Amino acid sequence: MGVYKYIKELWKKPKKNMPELWKQRLVTWRREPVTVRIKRPTRLDKARSLGYKALQGFILVRQRVTRGGRMRPLIKKGRRPKNKRQKKVVAKNYQRISEERANKKYPNCEVLNSYWVAEDGNNIWYEIILVDKHHPVIKSRKELSWMHKPAHRNRVERGLTSAGRKSRGLRNKGKGAEKVRPSLRADSNKRRAH
Repeated sequence: MGVYKYIKELWKKPKKNMPELWKQRLVTWRREPVTVRIKRPTRLDKARSLGYKALQGFILVRQRVTRGGRMRPLIKKGRRPKNKRQKKVVAKNYQRISEERANKKYPNCEVLNSYWVAEDGNNIWYEIILVDKHHPVIKSRKELSWMHKPAHRNRVERGLTSAGRKSRGLRNKGKGAEKVRPSLRADSNKRRAH
């Protein structure tokens, strides 16, 4: 087996395979700020499979997101049952939210992809691969120059990353997924027009 295969095997059950390291990491990560720039990926196999390269212009960020139901601020006055529910219905997964928050910190970069690193009772951590698309190294590389096109501007905000596409329901095709393409809003507008 190659090195990446061994790493992949370890990360299948990280709590069981590396319990001391797991505990130690969580203790240090809880004390860190919410968004932390890191030098190298924690999961090298996953980062490489998602497009990470050890080149100038690539930035790695570890993002922490609080787990639990998203709640609205406390309602103090009269409430209408239809639109003022206490629990917020968010059609975004934690991964997409973490990508958006990391992109806010680094507005000159585009999110390439992200992957899960750890979680505990309160938090969940993702590592986000960001690319500085204006960097000359990125512009000169043939396999990365697509990021410089205007169509890929603000990929995260438009739900074009893998996590974004998942939360938009684009992993499904065919029966049962007739309304998801090109988008839910476009479909409802089309139905309203007829």
